[in-house]
Amino acid sequence: MKVLIAGGGTAGHVYPALAVGRRLVADHGAEVRFAGTSFGLEAQLVPAAGFPFVEVEAAPLVRRLSAGLLRFPFVMLRSVRRCRPLVEDVDVVVGMGGYASGPAVMAAFKAGRPVVLHEQNAVPGLANRFLSRRAAATAVSFPDAQRRFRGRSRVELTGNPIREEVAAVPPDRDRLAKEAHGELDLDPERRTVLVFGGSQGALHIDRAAVGACRLLRDRSDLQILLLTGRAHHAVIADALPEREPLLVRSLPFLERMELAYASAELAVCRAGATTVAELTACGLPSLLIPYPYATARHQEANARSLQRAGAASVMLDDELTAEELAERIVNLIDHRERLDAMAARARAAGRPDAAQRLARLVMATAEGA
Repeated sequence: MKVLIAGGGTAGHVYPALAVGRRLVADHGAEVRFAGTSFGLEAQLVPAAGFPFVEVEAAPLVRRLSAGLLRFPFVMLRSVRRCRPLVEDVDVVVGMGGYASGPAVMAAFKAGRPVVLHEQNAVPGLANRFLSRRAAATAVSFPDAQRRFRGRSRVELTGNPIREEVAAVPPDRDRLAKEAHGELDLDPERRTVLVFGGSQGALHIDRAAVGACRLLRDRSDLQILLLTGRAHHAVIADALPEREPLLVRSLPFLERMELAYASAELAVCRAGATTVAELTACGLPSLLIPYPYATARHQEANARSLQRAGAASVMLDDELTAEELAERIVNLIDHRERLDAMAARARAAGRPDAAQRLARLVMATAEGA
């Protein structure tokens, strides 16, 4: 079975695509290749993972009157035409979201190839809402999104595929936590709060975290692991308090996020779809601060979904201050029963087998089942 996976742009799109690609190969013996842009992260991450990669032309839909908006239909038509030979050589096309998936999916419709779409967020994106009308199947990560696709041919709640290393955290937590203490220079006797803003970082969260560390400086029982993003690590690291009872470790980026998840008892972070999927798969309680400018406020919808499940607390970005962050951290980390209950509910909401579920849906669609 030949499968083309299209999509990319950010790590949040590429990692789930790679996760399902690996399951298609390992579980079903499929021949998998990827399509994406030359400037998205997929251009580096996909070949590094050992998959064939084909560059396609794509551009985001600019929603204001501009030269980009006027060029968009011409770029799309040209790219769809160039993708036609690519999709004619496969049995099924998987659209993993992001504007890079559009041309290949549209070409598959024209070539009569079945299409499986994957929607990561609780609020479906414009492209998936439009494309799902012709897709053979649509997979979603949140029950809220499932309701928004009513009337489509086939909609399944699969969850959002995550990296195998992250899915392995719950059964291997003790070993990974011990490794994290050594690799990240953490104190195994302290409780760990993980603070991060995604692969690019979040400066507003970083600045509030610096102030919160100063307010919590007398907490000799706590340690903060702060992942700042590469762009502002030097500035944030210089502003952090030194030689206080509170232990603070800052890094610009951590490739092995499974170490951070295994060692932490609370995460403070944005509410991107991949982050939410990884937190719940690891059973990690969280204080979610949704990115306020996400399209259709989808990060807030993601966060509210976890809040309703009892797995997370939510603080809006305009409420974020050093004082408020410190208070919310204390109110969570100092109440063991509440934190344990949140962890249990996070595990219940998690779908660590999402990649396997989506791979099975792709194969069933290709086989006409």
